[in-house]
Amino acid sequence: MNSPHDTGSPTSSTKRPQPLYMPIKRRSFFMYAGATAGATALALAGCSKDSETVVPSNTVGLGAGDVGVLNYAYALEQLEAAFYAKVVAAPAADFTPTQLLYFQEVAKHEALHRDFLKAAINRDAPGQIIGDLTPVFTTIDFTKAASVLGAAQTFEDIGVSAYNGAGKLIKDPAYLVVAGQIVSVEARHASIIRNFVSLGTFSDTADSNGLDLARTPAEVLPLVQPFVSQTIDGSKVGQ
Repeated sequence: MNSPHDTGSPTSSTKRPQPLYMPIKRRSFFMYAGATAGATALALAGCSKDSETVVPSNTVGLGAGDVGVLNYAYALEQLEAAFYAKVVAAPAADFTPTQLLYFQEVAKHEALHRDFLKAAINRDAPGQIIGDLTPVFTTIDFTKAASVLGAAQTFEDIGVSAYNGAGKLIKDPAYLVVAGQIVSVEARHASIIRNFVSLGTFSDTADSNGLDLARTPAEVLPLVQPFVSQTIDGSKVGQ
């Protein structure tokens, strides 16, 4: 396990910002995901005060390079966090106790993912973070468990495929490690929610080689666009 002062990335002659990859206690991140004791995750320690500058516009450009990939992930985590927060604020009356527990716990995960990415972007790329997105959930009936479960399956499946597809676009190894830690948790969400929708379908997204689907930003953004008021421009992500 890396020490708290381990950079988690190769040495360089150019001074880099504080690394993203740092140990964190199990309770503060993975307690709800069933991780084993001693698992490493993400930390907000050492992050500076938010310094985002947002230009009002109906089009949100994610940017290029690693910051574009981080903004891309941040946009997806904003959407998921908003969805789960709405679910737990007024749970569907026909949730089973297990389903309600799932949504309550995963709402915490998604809020942590969102807040971590926001802090990391503001720390490593001041002024380049995207603003708050406005979710559009009009097609989801939050009073019905079936509608909520179906939407959750959509969001989780898209999220996993998005992280899988974005990995090859990341240049900094430290960011890639963090993305891998997040997507492993998102995959657990996806498998649980699929089992709620239809028992035994938890791994149905795997192909004949046992590999999960990987989508590019160009494939993912049209799928999430109906759930966001702003137009998201990911044309430069990874360039």
